[in-house]
Amino acid sequence: MYDLIVVGGGPAGLAAACKAWDEGVKNILVLERDKELGGILNQCIHNGFGLQRFKEELTGPEYAGRYIDMLKATGVQAKLDTMVLQIVPGEGGAPHQVHAINGADGYMVLETRTIVLAMGCRERTRGAISTPGERCAGVFTAGAAQRFLNMEGYMVGRRVVILGSGDIGLIMARRMTLEGAKVLACVELMPYSGGLTRNIVQCLEDYGIPLYLSHTITDIKGHQRVEQVTVSEVGPDRRPIPGTEMAFDCDTVLLSVGLIPENELTRQAGIAMDRRTSGAVVFENMETGVPGIFACGNVVHVHDLVDYVSAESERAGAAAAAWVQGRRAAGEALELLNGDGVSYTVPQHLRLDALEKPAQVFFRVNRVTRDAQILATDADGKTIARFKREHMAPGEMEQVALPPQLLKLARGPLTLSIREV
Repeated sequence: MYDLIVVGGGPAGLAAACKAWDEGVKNILVLERDKELGGILNQCIHNGFGLQRFKEELTGPEYAGRYIDMLKATGVQAKLDTMVLQIVPGEGGAPHQVHAINGADGYMVLETRTIVLAMGCRERTRGAISTPGERCAGVFTAGAAQRFLNMEGYMVGRRVVILGSGDIGLIMARRMTLEGAKVLACVELMPYSGGLTRNIVQCLEDYGIPLYLSHTITDIKGHQRVEQVTVSEVGPDRRPIPGTEMAFDCDTVLLSVGLIPENELTRQAGIAMDRRTSGAVVFENMETGVPGIFACGNVVHVHDLVDYVSAESERAGAAAAAWVQGRRAAGEALELLNGDGVSYTVPQHLRLDALEKPAQVFFRVNRVTRDAQILATDADGKTIARFKREHMAPGEMEQVALPPQLLKLARGPLTLSIREV
């Protein structure tokens, strides 16, 4: 039996496993379905990673390599090319079970005291957004195109239109341009970009690639391969406006239309989910509603910086280690709600008795704001904490630190909201 099993060997799983080892847990197993550790970072060959965690600019593989080297310096075991099929929570103090399979060991039923879920996320596809048009070749998710180009060495197209302005799509606009393709346009349904400001500047503006906000693709034409797409402006109701159509002759469409946390295993295990994040409901130490099972990284909510993933995952690893060692958080929990201007908050519950340091709360806003205040108010309408921000946008995750002394003054649920000055 293991003390800890980490499901996923990407940046979240690696950080959690390394931290648990440093905290004194020595019987740890990492299960990874790919043939190598590192997760999505292996195909992110651009720089911009590690500025917060390592205080230097790294590429994705370099960032992953740092953590892989840290893992190799420990006694943590790892099984690659291994698919986890089911998680069965233990009852009445019984160990949890992880059902997994690979070619070398066959079907395995592994027992463990604690589990850290770090499965990451997947891309939303054309079928999920119901883009009309012919079912021709040449339509890729941005991440799939990134893997084909950066890891497999295949050029996916020459004349490209990108739907959605998520970070992967923006980065692929630059990557395709550098490889000699012509990126005709980046088209965004919302009136604001879904990516980081730095990526809009470095990947679109620096290369003269137009960004059409409040637009979407309304038709894809092509018998065997994409030949043309129609782009239309949308109104406030996000419906196409007749008469605004633009035609782009292209052979490739890349979709950067959002990421979905990989939570099939989480739901199957009966863990409570948050419909706002599509991830598990977690406490301040990243523990889920099932005692001894923790979650971290993009499987909880989609991050924009891997540095944030590492910090959050180290918190989960430390909490799993504390659980194994008998130091288990308990006590009454304060619920965190999202108010005006806030899409979600993570964590969703704060156990005040377990807080020794300020509680780190991640959240996203649902509109672009300038000169705004972040307010934390209790059930009586009393403002417990107030933070100023000059600029906030939905594409950039925000965080605040709530001191325990102030949280203990709150009555009832705590609501995080935005007030523009």
